[in-house]
Amino acid sequence: MLNISLLRSGGVITNYQCSSQCRHCLYACSPHRPKDYLEPSLAEKIFKKIKALGCHSVHIGGGEPFLHPDKLLRIADVARECRMAIEYIETNASWHQQEEHTLPLLRELIKRGVHTLLVSISPFHNEYIPFQRTKGLIAVCHKAGMHVFPWTMDFYYELQQLDDTITHSPEEYMKRFGKDYFQALPGKYWIHYGGRALDFFSSFFPLRSLEQILNSSSSCHELENTSHFHVDLYGNYLPGLCAGLAVHYTHLGQPLPAGNYPLLSLLYSRGTKGLYEWAHCEKGFVANKKYLNKCHLCTHIRHFLVSQKEHFPELVPEGFYSFLKNN
Repeated sequence: MLNISLLRSGGVITNYQCSSQCRHCLYACSPHRPKDYLEPSLAEKIFKKIKALGCHSVHIGGGEPFLHPDKLLRIADVARECRMAIEYIETNASWHQQEEHTLPLLRELIKRGVHTLLVSISPFHNEYIPFQRTKGLIAVCHKAGMHVFPWTMDFYYELQQLDDTITHSPEEYMKRFGKDYFQALPGKYWIHYGGRALDFFSSFFPLRSLEQILNSSSSCHELENTSHFHVDLYGNYLPGLCAGLAVHYTHLGQPLPAGNYPLLSLLYSRGTKGLYEWAHCEKGFVANKKYLNKCHLCTHIRHFLVSQKEHFPELVPEGFYSFLKNN
């Protein structure tokens, strides 16, 4: 029985709304996702639960947390009140326009104990955000005394070779740096092949047959991995890196009853093969011939189940499934 009882390292997702709709996004964030934001009262309960299970610092991510700066400051207040350290806040820099607006906000965060921003630098973000804006935010951070964790500098010099006042598509990157640019990308940028990354990288990497994936399937014990966990604004704990699967945060620290979490229990005990056999026999799921990996098959099955309008408490938030496609 799955029991998530010791949290090692992770983050809190304040919102799924984002100024970008990146092709690699694990959580299918989008400008069109609801504008919901983590409520301070729930943040307090989440921080206390995380601490009770052994983790005393988190990062803050989204979506784009800075789309609602006043709400972000309030979450920083709550974290400080709970003695929960904030390691860094993730941002794509899209919100930064003028120093006179950005500098005071950064100083307010520093007053609240936030000393680092993780600033995203990648061709995926550059499809939506001119690099000039990213560099501008980094410069203001330095002026404010805010540390910058550039994720990742490996792309900095490539983006410098392009016009930094405009955005650039994946096709432009392949034209400039070679048609195998995205095949080589995982060698310098950690990517989890889940969420939108599944469809995007399926165009670049060899696919495995359904039979190969099923034959190599084993129990999904990665669901109990807490080395990079997340809890979102709705109180959903996302097991492993399995976006679109959830455990309510109040159920952490105890064995999860199969009756409340039938799909998670099936994945944990019998793996993707077990989920496929159940979905095929009981729900009429028809698989594709090939997939990138077992997560690709699992996501397809879960998307199918959501489309059938059956209620499964683990398959949340629904927006994840609605915005998986990049269109």
